[in-house]
Amino acid sequence: MILFKKPLTVIACLCALLIFNLSDAQSRRKKNKKEDKTEKTATPPSKKKGKIKDYDKVITKDAVTDNGLFKVHLVGEKYFFEIPNEYLDTNMLLVSRFAKLPSNLGGGYVNAGSKTNTRLVRWERFKNKILIKEKSYSAVAEDSLPINISVQNNNYEPTLFAFDIQAFSKDSSAVVVDVTEFYGTDVKALSGLSSRLRTQYKVRNLDKSRSFINSMKSFPENIEVVQDFTYNATNPPVNTGDQTISVQMNQSMILLPKDKMQPRYFDERVGWFTLSNYDYSSEKLKADRKTYIRRWRLVPKDIEAYKRGELVEPVKPIVYYLDPATPEKFRSYMKEGVELWQKAFEAAGFKNAIIAKDPPTKEEDPDFSPEDIRYSVIRYVASTTRNATGPSVSDPRTGEIIESDIIWYHNHLRSYRNRYLLETGAANPSARTLDTPAEDIGEMMKMVIAHEVGHTLGLPHNMAASYAYDVENYRDGAFTQKNGIAATIMDYARYNYIAQPGDQNIRFIRQLGPYDDYAINFGYRYYPEANSADDEVEMLDKMVTAKAGDPKYMFGSQGSRFDPRSQTEDIGNNSMKASTYGLKNLKIVAENLPNWTSNQTNHYDDLAELYGEMLGVWNRYIGHVTTHIGGVYENTKNPSQDGDVYSMVSKSQQKAAMQWLHKNAFATPTWLVDKDILNKIDYAGYTERLRGLQTRHLNRILSFETIGRLIDYNALDANNYSAIEMMRDLRKGIWSEANLGQNVSVYRRNLQRAHIEQLENLMTENMNRARSRKYYNVNQSDVRALVRGELNVLKNQLKSASNSAVNIETKYHYKDALARIENILDPK
Repeated sequence: MILFKKPLTVIACLCALLIFNLSDAQSRRKKNKKEDKTEKTATPPSKKKGKIKDYDKVITKDAVTDNGLFKVHLVGEKYFFEIPNEYLDTNMLLVSRFAKLPSNLGGGYVNAGSKTNTRLVRWERFKNKILIKEKSYSAVAEDSLPINISVQNNNYEPTLFAFDIQAFSKDSSAVVVDVTEFYGTDVKALSGLSSRLRTQYKVRNLDKSRSFINSMKSFPENIEVVQDFTYNATNPPVNTGDQTISVQMNQSMILLPKDKMQPRYFDERVGWFTLSNYDYSSEKLKADRKTYIRRWRLVPKDIEAYKRGELVEPVKPIVYYLDPATPEKFRSYMKEGVELWQKAFEAAGFKNAIIAKDPPTKEEDPDFSPEDIRYSVIRYVASTTRNATGPSVSDPRTGEIIESDIIWYHNHLRSYRNRYLLETGAANPSARTLDTPAEDIGEMMKMVIAHEVGHTLGLPHNMAASYAYDVENYRDGAFTQKNGIAATIMDYARYNYIAQPGDQNIRFIRQLGPYDDYAINFGYRYYPEANSADDEVEMLDKMVTAKAGDPKYMFGSQGSRFDPRSQTEDIGNNSMKASTYGLKNLKIVAENLPNWTSNQTNHYDDLAELYGEMLGVWNRYIGHVTTHIGGVYENTKNPSQDGDVYSMVSKSQQKAAMQWLHKNAFATPTWLVDKDILNKIDYAGYTERLRGLQTRHLNRILSFETIGRLIDYNALDANNYSAIEMMRDLRKGIWSEANLGQNVSVYRRNLQRAHIEQLENLMTENMNRARSRKYYNVNQSDVRALVRGELNVLKNQLKSASNSAVNIETKYHYKDALARIENILDPK
């Protein structure tokens, strides 16, 4: 015993000294943290027996630890986060997405890589618990102002989960929580199965025996968690008899930057995706609604060179990786599609601002995963869906885009092949085949990727961009090779359907244009002298105002249903002229469709598919003209600019559109009813197909919205096209046989009955269920009176016509029409 006495004394002294030094160090650290208000307190509360344990009791020697944003510990089958105090009350994004899923889950637009939710979260401490709270920036105020107290009290955020503190790190700089239940059970905030999907598939519960946390990885700024969930479901999307849905989810949690990007105000004259909030810091008598654009953070490496007007590389370029699943033959086209935007960024003063890369090998980056939020990836999805999308994740405080995933669906090129044949085949020999040349396919793919990249850069569709070019320009080879078919790649202007057989050197496929340079310059131009979004407003306004009046820089929202210049799938500045050219070409295609399809393949599948899509093309060409009836031009501008924002399409143009429709849409397009095609692909339904197409446009003209706009603008100016004139012009054309004493074909009889039926809808539709009536009260408007008058005029007309009808079908048809009208006017 004596032998151990001295050493024990020494050890005791050393321990005491160590404890004193540690205590002294902690005291100094506390003092420093009080001086630096940005630091979080590191002092734990007193431990409650049986609750908070010693660190070594929780994170044992058997723990497998991954260092990063948080330390992630795996102890047996439990996962622990060791959260540094400095990251408490810190903004992070929690992004949930599918990593793997069964086919057809949620429909064609849900796939591996699809985000199911994005949340702004903070880890907060409450007594001996850590809460993960979902935060919102829809209402804000400066921290220093009293009103911020009210903003917080009236926007109390939900708690997603509450964790008991298991332990503190040995130096008390972090808290340890068990996250096994949060990530390993059916927490609705993280689940890929929404309430709608749970109802649709009759999901009963999560099967815990077949569900588990697959992996957790911690990186310097993010944590990636992969979960495997299996649900018991009565009606799963893939019914193999086991009543099971299995999905693999990826949860990304990324630290948002402390040095927030300076936001940029939205200007509605230039199209951008946006976010908005109400700022209660305003000195005005109301909260300011502030809207910012969504964009990547680009800062010049050399500010002085940038100021001199030199092209400068950004500190951090935008980088897209290809999905490892991308077929080798398509990779070069995809990368080219991304890097086409480099020229547009040069307009904003940057070079090499956007780059595309092949996926890294395991040796280059063993941790690479398309789901990892550190990477922006062009996902290649094995799906029959015919589309591509460009979603992104952005910082809700500033609009800074953090990451984006472009989704390319495998079958998308089939749509482009079909439309290439249908819309350009008459004038373009290379389109007259089901085996489209690889060079043409590559060009299409490149431009589709460029379009989707545009979305991920912050740009929405601009449906007015094709209006910038005169219709006749589309027949000029030199013009189309230089300018393409729209002023931006962001329009739905896919092909040049105007060029006619014999036109030379025509470009048929879209490309980037001057609006793209302009929009990127607006969003990404760096202003070193601006210290706030307010400082930029005047400079940005000058940029936009300088382009006012030039159609190449006009923005037209996709949401516009009333402006004939902002339509999807149209090209040129005159819809009637463009659609006339398009229909002329489509007739040539219809004549040759069997030769280009079934005669080559020896089966009718492609013929049937392309015939159905050809009807869709016809429908679009007609629709572009229909929009002129009751059409209103929208010219977005500031009060400092002259002219009206809204003005009605001229009376002469509307009447011309009505005559065009009577000639090309309502007069039976018998060339669409080709027995050499129809009796090869279907046994019935020939007249119904045409009735459905024609009726769609008839009903659009005779809609509450169209009639309401006509009433409004005629009230402002009696020289505008009136609702009564429109109804009269429509009736005279639809029922022209009654005036001329002619027989009525089955196609026209169907159309005429549709006319009566739509008039009945206008007379009787329940306004409580009717959609899009918010701008006027139909019951107290002229609508019912005008329709009643039209029905009475038509009744008198048909009484006379029925007595002189030539054949029995026409006679019965008129008698039936009269009975229908009598029943509407005097229902029994």
